[in-house]
Amino acid sequence: MAERSTAAVDVADTSGEEPLTAQAGEATNDGAEAESVTGTDKDTARTGDQPAAVADTKPPELHSGHKLARRYRLEECVTRLDGFSSWRAVDEKLRRAVGVHILPADHPRARPVLSAARSAALLGDPRFVQVLDAVEENDLVYVVHEWLPDATELTAVLANGPLEPHDAYQLVSQVSQAMTAAHREGLSHLRLNPSSVLRTESGQYRIRGLAVMAALRGIVSEHPQRTDTEAIGALLYAALTQRWPYESDAYGLSGLPKDVGMIPPDQVRAGVHRGLSELAMRALVNDGATASRQEPACTTPEELAKAVTAIPRIRPPETSFTSPPPYQRTAFQQGSYGQPPSRNGGATARTAAVPAPPPPLQSRTGRALKWCVSGLLIAALGLGSWQLADTLLQGEGQDNQESAQPEEGQQKKPAPKPIKIDDVTEFSPRSSSPVGGRQSPASNAVDGDPGTAWVTGLFKGWANFGNLPPRADGSGLVVDLGSVKDVTEVQTSMYRAGQTAEVLAADPAASNPTTLSAFPQRLSKLEKAGSSLSVKLDKPIKTRYVLIHITELPSDTEEDGYRGGISEIKVNGN
Repeated sequence: MAERSTAAVDVADTSGEEPLTAQAGEATNDGAEAESVTGTDKDTARTGDQPAAVADTKPPELHSGHKLARRYRLEECVTRLDGFSSWRAVDEKLRRAVGVHILPADHPRARPVLSAARSAALLGDPRFVQVLDAVEENDLVYVVHEWLPDATELTAVLANGPLEPHDAYQLVSQVSQAMTAAHREGLSHLRLNPSSVLRTESGQYRIRGLAVMAALRGIVSEHPQRTDTEAIGALLYAALTQRWPYESDAYGLSGLPKDVGMIPPDQVRAGVHRGLSELAMRALVNDGATASRQEPACTTPEELAKAVTAIPRIRPPETSFTSPPPYQRTAFQQGSYGQPPSRNGGATARTAAVPAPPPPLQSRTGRALKWCVSGLLIAALGLGSWQLADTLLQGEGQDNQESAQPEEGQQKKPAPKPIKIDDVTEFSPRSSSPVGGRQSPASNAVDGDPGTAWVTGLFKGWANFGNLPPRADGSGLVVDLGSVKDVTEVQTSMYRAGQTAEVLAADPAASNPTTLSAFPQRLSKLEKAGSSLSVKLDKPIKTRYVLIHITELPSDTEEDGYRGGISEIKVNGN
């Protein structure tokens, strides 16, 4: 009977797998596989993938359009190696892209791959590319995983240059924390490299192939935590220097010069953050590296994650505005105006002859005529300008007199006045506790003191309040005006810039609203706010309750998480 285990996850997926064919240097100097290959020494493991011997097992004859379980339609083969193949496919039932690893059921690694996939699926950590299905049927074993079309391999990111210190900090922080959680559940990766780390458009890092890629390649390790820690150190080294921290080239990166040893990143490239440089060496110290200071080596992802939090805060780079493009001369200024297009494959086109202008008047009569014409033109221009200015001044005086006398029956709009806030409560549709404390009371946002604020708790991993289902509707503050008022203006001072927020209002008949659907009146669009979020309405709206709704928080690099809040709220109206 066919074995089947499914782990359903509703997320989008990864960009690509590994190359279609094993390229030279594809896993060269892969520090993640040091001492991890049965029957080979450390140097052999670093100069190429040398997994345990595999019987001559041919991959199953599959093609684009083939369907697995009448559901997964294969689209494109991205890897064919060691008797297994990896594909980009389509889940026709849920209409989404997925990735699929396929190998024969009698392959010597089929059972370990099934076991690794099912264990990884049980982890359910969103920082890893999720395993969606692990199946044995029709003499095939296949593993289905997410496919993230909006993500980019770290290999491609580093091809454009080293990362900024803040980005490198986020990389080592997120990856080390994710691997700490995996090792607590008894799972290791053993093939962490720039091809197995993806960066999404939001700046989050996702790890693919947890346990599964090592099982597919037949890789094992006596010290899995140390292996993964050294691999994270190699990722950080590459992010800081755009160099692979071993002698051979790998993952599109140049290796270090031969016979110089593993030198610190700040000696490879100028301007490297000193703390991150030392951190990379502490993670690689087991692999022969020497830290510049006498700091203990990091031998587990958990020790590395703690060392990351001990680094002083690294601020994100200031937003740079794109400078305007350099001045481009027009075709006329470049002298090509009127030239016919070239038809001889790039040969210079002949320039059409331009008739010469008529010669200037040289006689006395001609000179006298020029002076007369010039004088008449100057006089005409002066007279016309004077008449135009006089007309404009007279018209402006009349307009001022008319505007000073309002029409009969016309009434001035009363100036908006501050509305007293009767109460304020935290908007939290379902209770959920953040990871970090230091949460301030909501009353701090309406006490008239900008130095105090309502501050959210600290959320780990995700900006949308930790990606926790109870926080699906975000958070914020609900202001109670005591009774229904005509509201024309809401002024909000944010505790920290970068929060995604909007201003909503409840229906006039609403009483103590607690859900997002109870605030149907939108006063501002949902957008990332700066230090303040102000709304000024053309027409007043009637309401008693106003919601400052926050959906995403900015990062708090001091505590490695996400935190936001509101400093002060003022409501004006009639």
